[in-house]
Amino acid sequence: MRKFNLKVVLQLLGVLLVFNGSLMLFAVLVSILTNDGAIFPMALASFLVLVIGGMLMLLTRSEEAPQIQKREGYFIVVFGWIAMTLTGMLPFLFTKTLPSVSAAFFETLSGYTTTGASVIQDLEILPESILFWRSMTHWIGGMGIIVLAIAILPLLGIGGMQLFSAEAPGPNSDKLHPRITDTAKRLWLIYLGYTLAETLLLHLAGMSLFDAINHAMSTLSTGGFSTKNSSVAYWNDAPLIQYIIIFFMIIAGTNFVLSYFAFTGKVQAILKDQEFKTYLGFIIGFTLVAAAVIFISGHVFGPGFEHPQVLGKLESIFRHSFFQVVAIITTTGFVTANLATILPILTLILFGLMFLGGSAGSTAGGVKIVRHLLMIKSGFLEFKRAFHPNAIIQTRYNNKIVNDAIVYNVLGFFILYMLSFIIGSLGFALLGLDFESSLGVAASTLGNVGPALGSFGPDSTYAAMPTLGLWWSSFLMLLGRLELFTVLILFTPFYWKRR
Repeated sequence: MRKFNLKVVLQLLGVLLVFNGSLMLFAVLVSILTNDGAIFPMALASFLVLVIGGMLMLLTRSEEAPQIQKREGYFIVVFGWIAMTLTGMLPFLFTKTLPSVSAAFFETLSGYTTTGASVIQDLEILPESILFWRSMTHWIGGMGIIVLAIAILPLLGIGGMQLFSAEAPGPNSDKLHPRITDTAKRLWLIYLGYTLAETLLLHLAGMSLFDAINHAMSTLSTGGFSTKNSSVAYWNDAPLIQYIIIFFMIIAGTNFVLSYFAFTGKVQAILKDQEFKTYLGFIIGFTLVAAAVIFISGHVFGPGFEHPQVLGKLESIFRHSFFQVVAIITTTGFVTANLATILPILTLILFGLMFLGGSAGSTAGGVKIVRHLLMIKSGFLEFKRAFHPNAIIQTRYNNKIVNDAIVYNVLGFFILYMLSFIIGSLGFALLGLDFESSLGVAASTLGNVGPALGSFGPDSTYAAMPTLGLWWSSFLMLLGRLELFTVLILFTPFYWKRR
Protein backbone atom coordinates (compact mmCIF):
# COMPACT_ATOMS: atom_id res chain seq x y z
CA MET A 1 0.00 0.00 0.00
CA ARG A 2 1.42 3.38 -0.97
CA LYS A 3 2.10 6.19 1.49
CA PHE A 4 -0.90 8.08 2.85
CA ASN A 5 -1.20 11.30 0.82
CA LEU A 6 -1.76 13.96 3.48
CA LYS A 7 -1.27 16.76 0.96
CA VAL A 8 -4.28 15.84 -1.16
CA VAL A 9 -6.34 15.35 2.01
CA LEU A 10 -5.59 18.87 3.22
CA GLN A 11 -6.20 20.28 -0.26
CA LEU A 12 -9.67 18.79 -0.44
CA LEU A 13 -10.50 19.86 3.11
CA GLY A 14 -9.58 23.35 1.93
CA VAL A 15 -12.00 22.99 -1.00
CA LEU A 16 -14.79 22.00 1.35
CA LEU A 17 -14.12 24.94 3.66
CA VAL A 18 -14.14 27.37 0.73
CA PHE A 19 -17.54 25.92 -0.22
CA ASN A 20 -18.71 26.34 3.36
CA GLY A 21 -17.51 29.92 3.63
CA SER A 22 -18.96 30.85 0.23
CA LEU A 23 -22.39 29.47 1.08
CA MET A 24 -22.21 31.28 4.42
CA LEU A 25 -22.22 34.52 2.42
CA PHE A 26 -25.87 33.84 1.57
CA ALA A 27 -26.63 34.03 5.30
CA VAL A 28 -24.73 37.34 5.40
CA LEU A 29 -26.93 38.57 2.55
CA VAL A 30 -30.05 37.53 4.49
CA SER A 31 -28.74 39.47 7.50
CA ILE A 32 -28.27 42.58 5.34
CA LEU A 33 -31.72 42.28 3.71
CA THR A 34 -33.55 41.71 6.99
CA ASN A 35 -31.35 44.02 9.09
CA ASP A 36 -31.36 41.44 11.88
CA GLY A 37 -28.34 42.87 13.70
CA ALA A 38 -26.04 39.94 12.95
CA ILE A 39 -24.22 41.27 9.88
CA PHE A 40 -20.77 41.61 11.48
CA PRO A 41 -20.58 38.23 13.26
CA MET A 42 -21.96 36.42 10.20
CA ALA A 43 -19.53 38.19 7.87
CA LEU A 44 -16.63 37.51 10.24
CA ALA A 45 -17.49 33.80 10.35
CA SER A 46 -17.66 33.60 6.57
CA PHE A 47 -14.36 35.51 6.17
CA LEU A 48 -12.49 33.25 8.59
CA VAL A 49 -13.75 30.06 6.97
CA LEU A 50 -12.82 31.35 3.50
CA VAL A 51 -9.34 32.36 4.70
CA ILE A 52 -8.69 28.98 6.36
CA GLY A 53 -9.94 27.07 3.34
CA GLY A 54 -8.05 29.26 0.89
CA MET A 55 -4.80 28.91 2.82
CA LEU A 56 -5.12 25.12 2.89
CA MET A 57 -5.66 25.07 -0.87
CA LEU A 58 -2.72 27.40 -1.59
CA LEU A 59 -0.28 25.66 0.75
CA THR A 60 -1.04 22.23 -0.72
CA ARG A 61 -1.23 23.26 -4.36
CA SER A 62 0.65 20.90 -6.65
CA GLU A 63 1.56 20.65 -10.32
CA GLU A 64 0.75 16.94 -10.27
CA ALA A 65 -2.70 15.38 -10.39
CA PRO A 66 -2.73 12.75 -7.62
CA GLN A 67 -5.56 10.23 -7.46
CA ILE A 68 -7.54 9.66 -4.29
CA GLN A 69 -7.29 6.07 -3.11
CA LYS A 70 -9.67 4.40 -0.68
CA ARG A 71 -7.62 5.29 2.41
CA GLU A 72 -7.67 8.99 1.61
CA GLY A 73 -11.29 8.81 0.45
CA TYR A 74 -12.61 7.51 3.77
CA PHE A 75 -10.45 9.94 5.72
CA ILE A 76 -11.56 12.96 3.68
CA VAL A 77 -15.23 12.08 4.01
CA VAL A 78 -15.16 11.68 7.80
CA PHE A 79 -12.87 14.60 8.57
CA GLY A 80 -14.51 16.69 5.85
CA TRP A 81 -17.78 16.49 7.80
CA ILE A 82 -15.95 17.30 11.04
CA ALA A 83 -14.12 20.26 9.47
CA MET A 84 -17.37 21.55 7.98
CA THR A 85 -19.00 21.29 11.40
CA LEU A 86 -16.17 23.01 13.26
CA THR A 87 -16.30 25.95 10.85
CA GLY A 88 -20.07 25.86 10.35
CA MET A 89 -20.67 26.37 14.06
CA LEU A 90 -18.88 29.76 14.07
CA PRO A 91 -22.07 31.75 13.26
CA PHE A 92 -23.78 30.22 16.32
CA LEU A 93 -20.85 31.14 18.54
CA PHE A 94 -20.16 34.60 17.11
CA THR A 95 -23.83 35.65 17.38
CA LYS A 96 -24.01 34.08 20.87
CA THR A 97 -27.00 32.01 19.73
CA LEU A 98 -25.53 29.05 21.59
CA PRO A 99 -23.52 29.34 24.82
CA SER A 100 -21.01 26.52 24.43
CA VAL A 101 -18.88 24.70 21.88
CA SER A 102 -20.61 21.39 22.67
CA ALA A 103 -24.06 22.86 21.96
CA ALA A 104 -22.88 24.65 18.80
CA PHE A 105 -21.10 21.53 17.50
CA PHE A 106 -24.22 19.41 18.15
CA GLU A 107 -26.55 21.90 16.45
CA THR A 108 -24.28 22.27 13.41
CA LEU A 109 -23.60 18.56 12.97
CA SER A 110 -27.32 17.91 13.39
CA GLY A 111 -27.77 20.27 10.45
CA TYR A 112 -25.13 18.77 8.16
CA THR A 113 -26.18 15.19 8.93
CA THR A 114 -29.81 16.24 8.30
CA THR A 115 -30.83 14.91 11.70
CA GLY A 116 -32.80 17.98 12.76
CA ALA A 117 -32.33 17.57 16.52
CA SER A 118 -31.91 20.96 18.18
CA VAL A 119 -30.81 22.42 21.50
CA ILE A 120 -32.40 25.81 20.75
CA GLN A 121 -35.56 26.35 22.80
CA ASP A 122 -36.90 29.54 21.23
CA LEU A 123 -36.34 29.78 17.49
CA GLU A 124 -38.61 32.73 16.90
CA ILE A 125 -36.35 35.23 18.69
CA LEU A 126 -33.27 34.35 16.63
CA PRO A 127 -31.87 36.54 13.83
CA GLU A 128 -33.18 35.55 10.39
CA SER A 129 -29.62 34.91 9.19
CA ILE A 130 -29.10 32.26 11.88
CA LEU A 131 -32.37 30.53 10.98
CA PHE A 132 -31.34 30.61 7.33
CA TRP A 133 -27.88 29.21 8.11
CA ARG A 134 -29.43 26.34 10.13
CA SER A 135 -31.56 25.41 7.13
CA MET A 136 -28.62 25.79 4.77
CA THR A 137 -26.53 23.31 6.78
CA HIS A 138 -29.32 20.83 6.07
CA TRP A 139 -29.34 21.68 2.40
CA ILE A 140 -25.56 21.30 2.08
CA GLY A 141 -25.55 18.00 3.92
CA GLY A 142 -28.62 16.64 2.16
CA MET A 143 -26.96 15.62 -1.06
CA GLY A 144 -23.59 15.33 0.61
CA ILE A 145 -20.86 17.87 0.89
CA ILE A 146 -18.52 15.46 -0.81
CA VAL A 147 -20.78 15.03 -3.84
CA LEU A 148 -20.82 18.82 -4.06
CA ALA A 149 -17.04 18.90 -4.02
CA ILE A 150 -16.49 16.23 -6.69
CA ALA A 151 -18.49 18.30 -9.14
CA ILE A 152 -15.53 20.68 -9.33
CA LEU A 153 -12.63 18.30 -8.73
CA PRO A 154 -11.70 18.29 -12.43
CA LEU A 155 -10.59 21.88 -11.86
CA LEU A 156 -8.00 20.47 -9.46
CA GLY A 157 -7.13 17.50 -11.65
CA ILE A 158 -8.23 15.06 -8.99
CA GLY A 159 -10.56 12.10 -9.54
CA GLY A 160 -13.50 11.76 -7.19
CA MET A 161 -14.72 8.16 -7.49
CA GLN A 162 -13.26 7.13 -4.12
CA LEU A 163 -14.98 10.07 -2.44
CA PHE A 164 -18.33 9.18 -3.98
CA SER A 165 -18.16 5.54 -2.89
CA ALA A 166 -17.18 6.53 0.65
CA GLU A 167 -19.93 9.15 0.85
CA ALA A 168 -22.60 6.75 -0.43
CA PRO A 169 -21.57 3.26 0.71
CA GLY A 170 -25.01 1.68 0.31
CA PRO A 171 -25.83 -1.30 -1.94
CA ASN A 172 -27.35 0.78 -4.73
CA SER A 173 -24.78 1.56 -7.43
CA ASP A 174 -26.97 3.19 -10.09
CA LYS A 175 -25.30 6.04 -11.92
CA LEU A 176 -26.87 8.70 -14.08
CA HIS A 177 -23.76 9.14 -16.18
CA PRO A 178 -20.55 7.15 -16.51
CA ARG A 179 -18.45 10.12 -15.36
CA ILE A 180 -18.82 10.69 -11.63
CA THR A 181 -18.55 14.49 -11.90
CA ASP A 182 -21.43 14.55 -14.39
CA THR A 183 -23.45 12.39 -12.00
CA ALA A 184 -22.85 14.89 -9.19
CA LYS A 185 -23.90 17.80 -11.39
CA ARG A 186 -27.13 16.08 -12.48
CA LEU A 187 -27.97 15.18 -8.89
CA TRP A 188 -27.48 18.75 -7.76
CA LEU A 189 -29.55 20.16 -10.62
CA ILE A 190 -32.44 17.87 -9.65
CA TYR A 191 -31.96 18.76 -5.98
CA LEU A 192 -31.91 22.49 -6.70
CA GLY A 193 -34.93 22.22 -9.00
CA TYR A 194 -37.01 20.47 -6.37
CA THR A 195 -35.98 23.06 -3.76
CA LEU A 196 -37.07 25.96 -5.97
CA ALA A 197 -40.36 24.21 -6.86
CA GLU A 198 -41.26 23.57 -3.22
CA THR A 199 -40.35 27.12 -2.24
CA LEU A 200 -42.70 28.49 -4.88
CA LEU A 201 -45.58 26.15 -3.96
CA LEU A 202 -45.26 26.81 -0.21
CA HIS A 203 -45.20 30.56 -0.82
CA LEU A 204 -48.29 30.36 -3.04
CA ALA A 205 -50.00 28.25 -0.36
CA GLY A 206 -49.59 30.99 2.23
CA MET A 207 -46.11 30.75 3.76
CA SER A 208 -43.93 33.83 3.85
CA LEU A 209 -41.11 33.68 1.31
CA PHE A 210 -38.52 33.39 4.09
CA ASP A 211 -40.33 30.48 5.76
CA ALA A 212 -40.91 28.81 2.38
CA ILE A 213 -37.21 28.91 1.48
CA ASN A 214 -36.17 27.52 4.85
CA HIS A 215 -38.73 24.71 4.88
CA ALA A 216 -37.95 23.76 1.29
CA MET A 217 -34.26 23.38 2.15
CA SER A 218 -35.14 21.33 5.24
CA THR A 219 -37.63 19.14 3.36
CA LEU A 220 -35.50 18.22 0.35
CA SER A 221 -32.59 17.40 2.64
CA THR A 222 -34.92 15.34 4.90
CA GLY A 223 -33.58 17.45 7.76
CA GLY A 224 -36.40 18.91 9.81
CA PHE A 225 -35.15 22.28 11.06
CA SER A 226 -38.03 24.75 11.12
CA THR A 227 -38.29 28.49 11.69
CA LYS A 228 -41.10 27.99 14.22
CA ASN A 229 -40.99 26.58 17.74
CA SER A 230 -43.91 24.27 16.99
CA SER A 231 -42.39 23.12 13.67
CA VAL A 232 -44.95 22.51 10.89
CA ALA A 233 -47.69 22.33 13.54
CA TYR A 234 -47.61 26.13 13.25
CA TRP A 235 -49.55 25.63 10.00
CA ASN A 236 -52.08 23.09 11.31
CA ASP A 237 -54.82 25.40 10.08
CA ALA A 238 -53.30 25.33 6.57
CA PRO A 239 -53.66 21.72 5.35
CA LEU A 240 -52.46 22.55 1.84
CA ILE A 241 -49.04 23.61 3.17
CA GLN A 242 -48.70 20.32 5.01
CA TYR A 243 -49.70 18.24 1.99
CA ILE A 244 -47.10 20.07 -0.13
CA ILE A 245 -44.44 19.22 2.46
CA ILE A 246 -45.62 15.59 2.55
CA PHE A 247 -45.28 15.34 -1.23
CA PHE A 248 -41.73 16.68 -1.24
CA MET A 249 -40.71 14.58 1.77
CA ILE A 250 -41.75 11.49 -0.21
CA ILE A 251 -39.72 12.71 -3.20
CA ALA A 252 -36.70 13.45 -0.99
CA GLY A 253 -36.87 9.94 0.46
CA THR A 254 -36.96 8.40 -3.04
CA ASN A 255 -33.83 7.42 -4.96
CA PHE A 256 -32.82 10.51 -6.94
CA VAL A 257 -31.93 8.26 -9.87
CA LEU A 258 -35.67 7.58 -10.23
CA SER A 259 -36.30 11.32 -10.43
CA TYR A 260 -33.80 11.47 -13.29
CA PHE A 261 -35.64 8.58 -14.96
CA ALA A 262 -38.93 10.46 -14.56
CA PHE A 263 -37.51 13.59 -16.20
CA THR A 264 -36.12 11.54 -19.10
CA GLY A 265 -39.38 9.66 -19.70
CA LYS A 266 -38.31 6.28 -18.28
CA VAL A 267 -41.49 5.83 -16.26
CA GLN A 268 -41.48 2.03 -16.59
CA ALA A 269 -38.15 1.88 -14.73
CA ILE A 270 -39.81 3.66 -11.81
CA LEU A 271 -42.89 1.45 -11.75
CA LYS A 272 -40.77 -1.71 -11.81
CA ASP A 273 -38.41 -0.63 -9.05
CA GLN A 274 -38.98 -2.92 -6.06
CA GLU A 275 -37.56 -0.53 -3.50
CA PHE A 276 -39.83 2.31 -4.64
CA LYS A 277 -42.93 0.08 -4.53
CA THR A 278 -42.00 -1.21 -1.07
CA TYR A 279 -41.28 2.34 0.11
CA LEU A 280 -44.73 3.55 -0.97
CA GLY A 281 -46.30 0.39 0.47
CA PHE A 282 -44.77 1.05 3.88
CA ILE A 283 -45.97 4.66 3.83
CA ILE A 284 -49.54 3.76 2.84
CA GLY A 285 -49.75 0.77 5.18
CA PHE A 286 -48.45 2.50 8.30
CA THR A 287 -50.48 5.63 7.59
CA LEU A 288 -53.70 3.61 7.49
CA VAL A 289 -52.76 1.71 10.66
CA ALA A 290 -51.90 4.90 12.55
CA ALA A 291 -55.06 6.65 11.33
CA ALA A 292 -57.22 3.67 12.35
CA VAL A 293 -55.67 3.57 15.83
CA ILE A 294 -56.17 7.32 16.32
CA PHE A 295 -59.77 7.13 15.06
CA ILE A 296 -60.60 4.23 17.41
CA SER A 297 -58.98 6.07 20.34
CA GLY A 298 -61.36 8.98 19.78
CA HIS A 299 -58.52 11.51 19.71
CA VAL A 300 -59.36 14.79 17.97
CA PHE A 301 -56.70 17.04 16.39
CA GLY A 302 -58.84 19.98 15.41
CA PRO A 303 -60.25 21.31 12.17
CA GLY A 304 -59.30 19.93 8.78
CA PHE A 305 -60.34 21.25 5.41
CA GLU A 306 -63.64 23.14 5.36
CA HIS A 307 -65.92 20.10 5.11
CA PRO A 308 -68.79 18.88 7.26
CA GLN A 309 -67.62 18.15 10.79
CA VAL A 310 -67.17 14.36 10.42
CA LEU A 311 -65.27 14.63 7.14
CA GLY A 312 -63.14 17.41 8.60
CA LYS A 313 -62.14 15.23 11.56
CA LEU A 314 -61.37 12.26 9.32
CA GLU A 315 -59.25 14.42 7.03
CA SER A 316 -57.37 15.83 10.02
CA ILE A 317 -56.66 12.35 11.44
CA PHE A 318 -55.49 11.11 8.03
CA ARG A 319 -53.30 14.16 7.40
CA HIS A 320 -51.51 14.03 10.76
CA SER A 321 -50.99 10.28 10.46
CA PHE A 322 -49.77 10.62 6.88
CA PHE A 323 -47.46 13.50 7.75
CA GLN A 324 -45.82 11.87 10.78
CA VAL A 325 -45.38 8.46 9.13
CA VAL A 326 -43.69 10.08 6.11
CA ALA A 327 -41.63 12.41 8.34
CA ILE A 328 -40.19 9.47 10.29
CA ILE A 329 -39.72 6.98 7.43
CA THR A 330 -37.90 9.63 5.40
CA THR A 331 -36.07 10.74 8.61
CA THR A 332 -37.17 14.34 8.00
CA GLY A 333 -38.44 14.83 11.52
CA PHE A 334 -40.93 17.65 10.96
CA VAL A 335 -43.79 17.64 13.47
CA THR A 336 -47.49 18.42 13.18
CA ALA A 337 -48.57 16.40 16.24
CA ASN A 338 -47.00 14.18 18.87
CA LEU A 339 -48.70 10.87 18.04
CA ALA A 340 -46.62 9.00 20.63
CA THR A 341 -48.62 10.57 23.48
CA ILE A 342 -51.97 9.23 22.24
CA LEU A 343 -51.58 5.48 22.80
CA PRO A 344 -48.60 3.17 23.63
CA ILE A 345 -49.11 1.23 20.39
CA LEU A 346 -48.44 4.41 18.40
CA THR A 347 -45.23 4.90 20.38
CA LEU A 348 -44.11 1.42 19.32
CA ILE A 349 -45.07 2.04 15.69
CA LEU A 350 -43.16 5.32 15.54
CA PHE A 351 -40.17 3.76 17.28
CA GLY A 352 -40.13 0.92 14.74
CA LEU A 353 -40.35 3.36 11.83
CA MET A 354 -37.09 4.97 12.97
CA PHE A 355 -35.30 1.82 11.77
CA LEU A 356 -36.76 1.85 8.25
CA GLY A 357 -35.16 4.83 6.52
CA GLY A 358 -35.88 6.04 3.01
CA SER A 359 -34.54 4.73 -0.29
CA ALA A 360 -30.89 4.23 -1.17
CA GLY A 361 -29.71 7.16 -3.26
CA SER A 362 -32.02 9.57 -1.42
CA THR A 363 -31.20 12.24 1.15
CA ALA A 364 -32.88 10.16 3.89
CA GLY A 365 -30.97 8.46 6.69
CA GLY A 366 -31.70 5.18 8.44
CA VAL A 367 -31.11 1.60 7.37
CA LYS A 368 -32.72 2.14 3.92
CA ILE A 369 -35.60 0.19 2.35
CA VAL A 370 -33.39 -1.73 -0.10
CA ARG A 371 -31.45 -3.29 2.76
CA HIS A 372 -34.64 -4.44 4.44
CA LEU A 373 -35.80 -5.88 1.13
CA LEU A 374 -32.59 -7.83 0.59
CA MET A 375 -32.62 -9.15 4.15
CA ILE A 376 -36.25 -10.30 3.81
CA LYS A 377 -35.58 -11.94 0.44
CA SER A 378 -32.45 -13.64 1.72
CA GLY A 379 -34.30 -14.84 4.83
CA PHE A 380 -37.12 -16.42 2.83
CA LEU A 381 -34.62 -18.12 0.53
CA GLU A 382 -33.12 -19.87 3.55
CA PHE A 383 -36.38 -21.81 3.86
CA LYS A 384 -35.99 -22.95 0.24
CA ARG A 385 -32.37 -23.91 0.81
CA ALA A 386 -33.41 -25.98 3.83
CA PHE A 387 -35.68 -28.10 1.60
CA HIS A 388 -33.37 -28.06 -1.43
CA PRO A 389 -29.81 -28.07 -0.03
CA ASN A 390 -28.21 -28.91 -3.37
CA ALA A 391 -30.08 -26.33 -5.42
CA ILE A 392 -28.43 -23.09 -6.52
CA ILE A 393 -30.79 -20.43 -5.16
CA GLN A 394 -29.77 -16.81 -5.58
CA THR A 395 -31.26 -13.58 -4.27
CA ARG A 396 -32.85 -11.38 -6.94
CA TYR A 397 -33.59 -7.68 -6.88
CA ASN A 398 -35.30 -5.87 -9.76
CA ASN A 399 -35.04 -9.13 -11.75
CA LYS A 400 -31.27 -9.15 -11.40
CA ILE A 401 -29.15 -11.59 -9.43
CA VAL A 402 -27.64 -9.97 -6.36
CA ASN A 403 -24.04 -10.86 -5.69
CA ASP A 404 -23.58 -12.80 -2.44
CA ALA A 405 -21.01 -10.23 -1.35
CA ILE A 406 -23.70 -7.53 -1.39
CA VAL A 407 -26.06 -9.71 0.66
CA TYR A 408 -23.30 -10.35 3.22
CA ASN A 409 -22.54 -6.64 3.26
CA VAL A 410 -26.20 -5.84 3.99
CA LEU A 411 -26.42 -8.44 6.75
CA GLY A 412 -23.16 -7.18 8.25
CA PHE A 413 -24.41 -3.62 8.08
CA PHE A 414 -27.64 -4.49 9.89
CA ILE A 415 -25.79 -6.35 12.63
CA LEU A 416 -23.44 -3.39 13.09
CA TYR A 417 -26.39 -1.00 13.04
CA MET A 418 -28.25 -2.85 15.79
CA LEU A 419 -25.03 -3.22 17.80
CA SER A 420 -24.44 0.53 17.45
CA PHE A 421 -28.01 1.18 18.58
CA ILE A 422 -27.58 -1.02 21.66
CA ILE A 423 -24.24 0.56 22.60
CA GLY A 424 -25.71 4.00 21.89
CA SER A 425 -28.66 3.31 24.20
CA LEU A 426 -26.35 2.05 26.96
CA GLY A 427 -24.28 5.21 26.64
CA PHE A 428 -27.32 7.42 27.18
CA ALA A 429 -28.50 5.25 30.08
CA LEU A 430 -25.10 5.64 31.77
CA LEU A 431 -25.49 9.41 31.41
CA GLY A 432 -28.74 9.27 33.40
CA LEU A 433 -31.45 9.18 30.73
CA ASP A 434 -34.50 7.05 31.46
CA PHE A 435 -35.21 3.83 29.54
CA GLU A 436 -37.60 5.28 26.95
CA SER A 437 -35.46 8.35 26.34
CA SER A 438 -32.27 6.28 25.99
CA LEU A 439 -33.78 4.02 23.36
CA GLY A 440 -35.51 6.88 21.56
CA VAL A 441 -32.49 9.20 21.38
CA ALA A 442 -30.18 6.38 20.24
CA ALA A 443 -32.57 5.33 17.47
CA SER A 444 -33.24 8.93 16.45
CA THR A 445 -29.63 10.14 16.30
CA LEU A 446 -28.26 6.99 14.67
CA GLY A 447 -31.09 7.07 12.12
CA ASN A 448 -30.80 10.87 11.64
CA VAL A 449 -34.50 11.24 12.45
CA GLY A 450 -34.44 14.17 14.90
CA PRO A 451 -37.37 13.96 17.34
CA ALA A 452 -37.01 11.04 19.74
CA LEU A 453 -39.16 9.60 22.53
CA GLY A 454 -39.59 10.29 26.22
CA SER A 455 -37.99 13.49 27.46
CA PHE A 456 -36.70 14.29 23.97
CA GLY A 457 -39.90 13.75 21.99
CA PRO A 458 -41.39 16.01 19.32
CA ASP A 459 -42.63 18.49 21.94
CA SER A 460 -39.14 18.97 23.41
CA THR A 461 -35.62 19.92 22.37
CA TYR A 462 -32.25 18.41 23.30
CA ALA A 463 -31.46 21.38 25.57
CA ALA A 464 -31.70 19.17 28.68
CA MET A 465 -29.13 16.70 27.30
CA PRO A 466 -25.94 16.63 29.43
CA THR A 467 -22.75 17.83 27.75
CA LEU A 468 -21.33 14.32 27.33
CA GLY A 469 -24.70 13.30 25.89
CA LEU A 470 -24.39 16.00 23.22
CA TRP A 471 -20.99 14.65 22.15
CA TRP A 472 -22.24 11.06 22.21
CA SER A 473 -25.27 12.10 20.14
CA SER A 474 -22.97 13.88 17.69
CA PHE A 475 -20.89 10.74 17.22
CA LEU A 476 -24.02 8.66 16.56
CA MET A 477 -25.35 11.23 14.09
CA LEU A 478 -22.10 11.16 12.09
CA LEU A 479 -21.94 7.36 12.32
CA GLY A 480 -25.48 7.01 10.97
CA ARG A 481 -25.13 9.65 8.25
CA LEU A 482 -22.01 8.00 6.82
CA GLU A 483 -23.61 4.55 7.13
CA LEU A 484 -21.29 3.04 9.76
CA PHE A 485 -18.51 1.53 7.64
CA THR A 486 -16.98 4.84 6.53
CA VAL A 487 -16.50 5.94 10.16
CA LEU A 488 -15.80 2.62 11.87
CA ILE A 489 -13.13 1.60 9.35
CA LEU A 490 -10.94 4.41 10.70
CA PHE A 491 -10.87 2.59 14.07
CA THR A 492 -9.53 -0.64 12.58
CA PRO A 493 -5.78 -1.45 12.74
CA PHE A 494 -5.57 -2.62 9.12
CA TYR A 495 -6.74 0.81 7.89
CA TRP A 496 -3.57 2.38 9.29
CA LYS A 497 -1.29 -0.55 8.56
CA ARG A 498 1.11 -0.06 5.63
CA ARG A 499 1.65 -3.10 3.42
